[in-house]
Amino acid sequence: MSKRTIVVLALGAIIALVVGWQVTAFATLPGSDFEGNDGNLAVNSTFDWNGFKPTTWTGTAPNRTSSKTAAGWDFDGLEDAQATTSDSGFAGGTKQDASCPSVITAKAPNKDDLKRAYFASKTAANGDIFLELAWARIAQNTTSPSAHVAFEFNQSKTLCGGTGGLVTRTAGDMLIVYDFEGSSTDNPTLRLSRWITSGRPCEVASNAPPCWSPAELLDATESEARVNTSIVGPVVDEIAPSPPETLGLNEFGEAGINLTKAGVFTPGNCVSFGKAYAVSRTSGSSSTAQMKDLVGPGNVDINNCGGVIMRKVTDPSPDATNTTFNYDATGGVDDLNPGTFSLKDKESRDFGTQVQAGSYSVTEADPTADNFALESIDCSASSTTNGTNITVDEATRTVSFDLEALDTVDCTFTNKLQEGALRIEKNSTKGGLVSNDGAVFSYNSSSVTDNGTGDEDSDVGEVCVSGLQPDDYTVNETSPPDGYGGAPADDADQVLAVVGGTDCTADNPPAATATATFTNPPLADIQVNFRDGGSGETSPTSITCDNTGTTPSTTPATGWDDSVTHEDISIDPSPRTITCTVVIDP
Repeated sequence: MSKRTIVVLALGAIIALVVGWQVTAFATLPGSDFEGNDGNLAVNSTFDWNGFKPTTWTGTAPNRTSSKTAAGWDFDGLEDAQATTSDSGFAGGTKQDASCPSVITAKAPNKDDLKRAYFASKTAANGDIFLELAWARIAQNTTSPSAHVAFEFNQSKTLCGGTGGLVTRTAGDMLIVYDFEGSSTDNPTLRLSRWITSGRPCEVASNAPPCWSPAELLDATESEARVNTSIVGPVVDEIAPSPPETLGLNEFGEAGINLTKAGVFTPGNCVSFGKAYAVSRTSGSSSTAQMKDLVGPGNVDINNCGGVIMRKVTDPSPDATNTTFNYDATGGVDDLNPGTFSLKDKESRDFGTQVQAGSYSVTEADPTADNFALESIDCSASSTTNGTNITVDEATRTVSFDLEALDTVDCTFTNKLQEGALRIEKNSTKGGLVSNDGAVFSYNSSSVTDNGTGDEDSDVGEVCVSGLQPDDYTVNETSPPDGYGGAPADDADQVLAVVGGTDCTADNPPAATATATFTNPPLADIQVNFRDGGSGETSPTSITCDNTGTTPSTTPATGWDDSVTHEDISIDPSPRTITCTVVIDP
């Protein structure tokens, strides 16, 4: 092999390396991971359009749409008719500045005939919002066709009327004009205009607002763009409706824009673009350029704000106490509005979707004074960019979150009513707990019987009722247990404070659970009987018993001539001396 041949091969290798470096260049826009300046769709290093594959296109061809989220990027694709008189477009002479341009069906010139438009947006870690744009057009019949595409983004949902689906423009709507003059070494230029209704001059000096503001050239710190010229070569589109689709030279262009740095999104100002479309233009000459082919409009969601919802649930629910719980919200560019609010069971505070991105916290006031305790803070209903930007601290009853654009933080605070228990003890005047079988007690007009079933007996001589709302309860003994007297237990009501968090288990001894003690004396019966011994000559004049506290019965007992019976003698005090006197034949 000659030296000359070796030199030629080496030079070819060098050229191939240079060209290869240009083809596989990756994103240079600071803060973005989208390869928006290499003029192709392939994922070479970080992320690119083909990173959304596979995509699903819905609707009816040739006007299908596609949406997907990947790597934090929200993608929307719009398909358009190609090389046909039934394609959507604009009447001759229609300008970009027309408030509501009339849409017709018309065949666009070859270089202006778009077949797809792609949009992708993402909020970066530093809060900047990035927008990626791409267009694809039909096969070209010239070697260096220029491309002039205007991408319009609207905030309104109000239709213009007529056909086409365009919406009325609102102050702050965004127009990005992509101009490529056709040279293989030409770098596309990007210009940004906003729709104005007063106070500023128009892009077309002879016009008056409403109009597009003077276009501002986006520099290299704000944007990047590339077309697949001969330096890049043909590219493969793997997210087209029928992938893979090869796009020839000059048939694909893309761009990336830092909308935050370009001034579209600013602190303290929520902006939300919900509609977008692409329009080919005859030239890049301001808003006097004639509009040709229309792709879209379609739905997008480009937003610098998010949503916040705080909800309240009680246990039990519904809340019989109808308690109001108070909250304090802080953080962000400005506190959530309102910064303080109150909720009851099954209520919520929806701050809407216009909450500025930023760091916030919401804290519930201590509910223990209302006999509640925080049971949980559940934010699983949230929809966020990542799963780590919500922090729950149940000890301080606080949820903290870093709200990003398009996030929705949805949290539910659940409070449990701290129910209490009431324990009733039965004592004897002779000392100690005694069986209270058959005893009936009342608390706030509700009755409970200590019969071993249907209550929560823990020991002999006790009856316990749980699940009570913390409050003052008036307790009394309706009837004493068998074998015991009523006095002195029924002399007075007992008022007890039932405390939340107590129950009838061993974990809550009487010292922790409200306890009423009723002390009853045991009862005794005395009967004195007399009968003649068989002579028939004896008889009692009287039988009396003193210190019984009861009224005697003198009905003779079976087999006896005379009887005196005293029943239910209260043995209080104990011992109790009772003297019975029988007078015989006085």
